[in-house]
Amino acid sequence: MSEFTIIVPVYNEELNLERVEKELISYLKIAKKETSILFINDGSTDTSQQSIEGICLRNKKFNYITFKENKGLSAALKAGFDTVETPLLGYIDSDLQTSPNDFNILLDQIDNYDLVTGIRTHRKDSFIKNSSSKVSNNIRNVFTRDGMEDTCCPLKVIKTECAKNIPMFRGLHRFLPAMILLQKGTVLQVPIQHFPRIAGETKFGIRNRLLGPITDCFAFLWMKKKYINYEVIKKG
Repeated sequence: MSEFTIIVPVYNEELNLERVEKELISYLKIAKKETSILFINDGSTDTSQQSIEGICLRNKKFNYITFKENKGLSAALKAGFDTVETPLLGYIDSDLQTSPNDFNILLDQIDNYDLVTGIRTHRKDSFIKNSSSKVSNNIRNVFTRDGMEDTCCPLKVIKTECAKNIPMFRGLHRFLPAMILLQKGTVLQVPIQHFPRIAGETKFGIRNRLLGPITDCFAFLWMKKKYINYEVIKKG
């Protein structure tokens, strides 16, 4: 029985999915916990759905959810959080700029934390992408004060119970560590590998790396002010 589910959001990644299958199958052989895979097809308009169905037919530990239309990364993650039943869940982008093998580094630490997130070292992105990511991360830190060096790193492990308690809204994928901290949870950052994108196109540009996060920060502040958090100490 699986203990860990990896959520893989997919949006128009037909050129990457063969490699995704290969890399994830390799990881399953070395995973430190019994692992299953859940694709979330976020309304792809290319042949990603056909590829996903073929992968799931060939591999019994792979399953999928398909959206009627594109709803964005936060919606894809929420669908995964709502669906996963294993005690632990993880998240990795289907562009494979991070390695599934590094989940083992995060899993080594998850017993003592509620969320363990990667820090992409020696990033292999363009100067513009690296710069815009750094600026947007600094902006988020001003608002959240969560101390995250790389909050958008697409490699995370979360205790499922905590993930299900996150009140998701569009853009919240940028604030997962901060939302765990709002629950009085604990977060750890761990250095991981980073690789250049080999195929397909990035879904995020300067506009949604900089302008979107600023708007989302105000949404986070509203959420933080209104967030309900309580602990039951006794029942009769």
